Amino acid sequence: MQAIEESEFILNSRGAIYHLNLRPEELAPTILTVGDPDRVQKVSQHFDAIEYRGQHREFVTHTGRIGQKRLSVVSTGIGTDNIDIVLNELDALVNIDPVTRTIRPQLTPLTIIRIGTTGALQKDIPVDSWIASTHGLGIDNLLNFYRHEENSEEKELLQSFSTQTQIHHRLSQPYISGASASLLRHFTDGFCQGITVTCPGFYGPQGRVLRLGLSMPELIDRLTGFSYGRHRITNFEMETAGIYGLGKILGHSCLSLSAVVANRVTRQFSRDGNAGIDNLIRRTLGIVEGLG
Repeated sequence: MQAIEESEFILNSRGAIYHLNLRPEELAPTILTVGDPDRVQKVSQHFDAIEYRGQHREFVTHTGRIGQKRLSVVSTGIGTDNIDIVLNELDALVNIDPVTRTIRPQLTPLTIIRIGTTGALQKDIPVDSWIASTHGLGIDNLLNFYRHEENSEEKELLQSFSTQTQIHHRLSQPYISGASASLLRHFTDGFCQGITVTCPGFYGPQGRVLRLGLSMPELIDRLTGFSYGRHRITNFEMETAGIYGLGKILGHSCLSLSAVVANRVTRQFSRDGNAGIDNLIRRTLGIVEGLG
């Protein structure tokens, strides 16, 4: 098998992958991702033991254990441009031999669970509630740079979304990927479930107006009004579709969990968003510890 060039698979002086600054032994097979680097410690403080701490740029990693479960928590920063870096480098750590620079003959699947914040797009989803994303629907274009194919359900959802919202004519070529069903089934009690739209920005791409006018001022109404069978759009944020899409192509099990800090329909914002995310962290760790 041909070796991957140094300009493509980049290692630093200690043999760690370029952006994450991690070596394979410093990463656990179950990974929790958070956007905010300061949130890494809020997760790892619940570990029984921490064996590794590292940081490079906005990418902070703590690896340790809860009981017998080995976990890593990794900060991604904001947006699918960062998700492109994180997902590819996490995969490379377990599936590319750093010595021969070749893809390993036996691929290793990872479990990747995002813990983040979000804005709800339905009146009946209050602030401080939790959402488990059944699908990530991207209007950010990341996955269109990779060869990928939706399954039949995803194709139907995508076609209906494009027809109903007409977003594809104005902003992007949307894509969609589903969550890991084996993970999602553990996150039902206390969680809303629905489609999460991933946007390429926080202000205009999520319908916010400060000083700039919007090319699609009706964006939130179009997203809120979408339905297809039992499916509806529950929320939007800036990472989920990238995680689901790249995770699916690479063969990893992915799930995105979000604490609702704003409801964009009722115009409410959480009075204590930190409490909501802290409660979600504790709930997630309790469930993950029991996973096989």
